[in-house]
Amino acid sequence: MSRAKRKMDHIEHSLSTGQERKHGFEDITFVHQSLPDSSVANVKLHTKIGELFLSSPIFINAMTGGGGEQTYRINKSLASVARKCGLVLAVGSQMSAIKDPDEAFTYRVVREENPNGIILANLGSEATVEQAKRAVDMVEANALQIHLNVIQELVMPEGDRDFTGALKQIEQITNTLSVPIIVKETGFGISKEAAEELKGIGVSSVDVGGFGGTNFSKIENARRSKKLQYFDSWGIPTTTSIVEVKEVMQQHGSVIASGGVQSPLDIAKSIALGASAVGMAGYLLKILLADGEEGLIEEITSIHEDLTMIMTALGVNTIDQLKQVPLIISGNTHHWLTERGMDTKKFSIKR
Repeated sequence: MSRAKRKMDHIEHSLSTGQERKHGFEDITFVHQSLPDSSVANVKLHTKIGELFLSSPIFINAMTGGGGEQTYRINKSLASVARKCGLVLAVGSQMSAIKDPDEAFTYRVVREENPNGIILANLGSEATVEQAKRAVDMVEANALQIHLNVIQELVMPEGDRDFTGALKQIEQITNTLSVPIIVKETGFGISKEAAEELKGIGVSSVDVGGFGGTNFSKIENARRSKKLQYFDSWGIPTTTSIVEVKEVMQQHGSVIASGGVQSPLDIAKSIALGASAVGMAGYLLKILLADGEEGLIEEITSIHEDLTMIMTALGVNTIDQLKQVPLIISGNTHHWLTERGMDTKKFSIKR
């Protein structure tokens, strides 16, 4: 099967399987502030990921490209929405265009459509330094996402089976490229041990890509005759992965939350747990395909408005202040973090 056909299969299966919604956000509760001393008019949504300054904590996370005209149109629309809403946009894996230059137009369109926006290039951890440079140049990227997708590759019928040397590859790219590097998972979460290894080679921005959003094991299982269903429930839920990675990064790195994030409340909880920004993909793609660019712009505007209301209710004016609000962690998230040796009480007595 060609890479282009596989790209379209991924989109179709992603829309049909939906999102797990087992991300753990139901275990996070804000402590109500009866005297917030705040105003909607004073709330500012700008934030920072490493060296990148963002006007919004929301960004359109990696989805597609390399699937011919259909993915070209999707990326063109996403870039248009990103430009109009002032959001960062990440393209899907560019390896298809590295292997087949005829597919490069499906990625280049994002820079053509959004000449002054922040664009993230994207490759897997198997990429060489030279391939990473080509990916960045292809979209004139402001940063490079390196995605980790071991489970997806194992379940994918034609996927990789050898993952040796991935950390060394990432280190070489990090030390060579002039743009910031963001390492991201693709729906199975990042542990504190993995975060420590990444920090040790100089990676300062990590996208947790937690379990609870688009399930690439289910997507790939739909494409194979012998199912590997034990991987369908594999992974670290988004909320626990945010805390695990933040434990390692602390004040010396940026955590990005993704994995089933759909609502303004999910976004607020992600930031309060330690994220600096939140990536959304499948949820936004579904709206784009159903309601077009205007429908997606309307939804993003609504999310910004609601996030502003939530921050006002919590008595905070900035994203940095939102990270300091007290919250209660319960349920499976509390159990997981406690078993992993992390003190959840510190979240309830912040400020």
